[in-house]
Amino acid sequence: MPENQGSSSSLSSFGRSLFGVRQEQVHSVEASHESDSCNLELGLFQKRVTDRFQDLSVASDEEFLTISWIQKVLDAFILCQEEFRAILLNNKEHVTKSPLDRMVSEFFDRSVKALDICNASRDGIEKIRTWQKHLEIVFCAFGSTKRALTEGQFRRARKALMDLALAMLDEKESGSIFSQRNRSFGRHNSSKDHHSTGHSRSHSWSVSRSWSASKQLQSIANNLVPPRPTEIAATSRLAIPVYTMNCILLIVLWTLVAAIPCQDRGLSIHFSVPRQLSWSTPVSVLHERITEESKKRERRNSNGLLKEIHQIESSSRRMTDLIDSAQFPLADDQKTQIDCDVMELMHVCEALRNGLDPLERQVREVFRKIMACRTEGLDYLGTSSHNEQ
Repeated sequence: MPENQGSSSSLSSFGRSLFGVRQEQVHSVEASHESDSCNLELGLFQKRVTDRFQDLSVASDEEFLTISWIQKVLDAFILCQEEFRAILLNNKEHVTKSPLDRMVSEFFDRSVKALDICNASRDGIEKIRTWQKHLEIVFCAFGSTKRALTEGQFRRARKALMDLALAMLDEKESGSIFSQRNRSFGRHNSSKDHHSTGHSRSHSWSVSRSWSASKQLQSIANNLVPPRPTEIAATSRLAIPVYTMNCILLIVLWTLVAAIPCQDRGLSIHFSVPRQLSWSTPVSVLHERITEESKKRERRNSNGLLKEIHQIESSSRRMTDLIDSAQFPLADDQKTQIDCDVMELMHVCEALRNGLDPLERQVREVFRKIMACRTEGLDYLGTSSHNEQ
């Protein structure tokens, strides 16, 4: 990930000021005093973030960018979010004071924008379900390949493959249809967010035709810079987990947009990660691997880097070519190839049947966790502001 110009010196001083103890000394910190307890809590948070994203970054090529791997990414985010929420709750007296109150409020503003990407990802999952239905028709058309195949079966499969190709090409139009039809995860929660009802409402429904995933990511990434040493000191180092969570929010959302069909997908974001932070290495490796995969497989307005999408595209292409070139009666090599393609198609359909529903539940859970943390945080920020008046 490219670093912002002119930031190297500030990043260096930032890294030196992170903790009064080394990372490997975290477990030996005494919790007898409040400051030591806070240091331990913050140190453990950084370590857990590092461990989770280290596991994600070293996934095998077979697992990387699969539905199950994306679920692990969302799992990691949910765990980080819950631990971050606990840190805020345990340090309310600091969170409500300047400059930490501003930093937390900015994180909540980014969180609101994240809800749109959750909705867009849900719409993308619905698109994949539509493609799955076409694949199921192809699979059913051939039925058991043990008995003689007929021209009628080939015609039915060809029509389903043509419908699939059209559905995958018509990304913007079909995306707008889903956006109008589906409601947001937060429909019933929006009324609870009484601190900014109007602003939240604009983000509480599925995305509009003019919405852009690329612009939304860039909006979240804007002004995301590490806290200065003076800010770290003034916030009793609580500025560190706030910055960490901002970065984790961005990389997880970026990964979702990279993998799943979204409107106006784009993966170019300016994201500065101080190298002195322990989690910067696995997050950077993760970013680089996805970027490399994008260079290999991405094309303009493509549907996503999810491995199962690639399998849909490759399987449907091969089967279309085979059907178009088939001559009856079928030659033995054509029968053998059909057997192989049908078997691969079965595996793809099975992966989608088993994976899409759990993936959608994970995206839904991310949405809810973001909403819960934001609503809770705005409550005590608002209460503090009211008491000071």
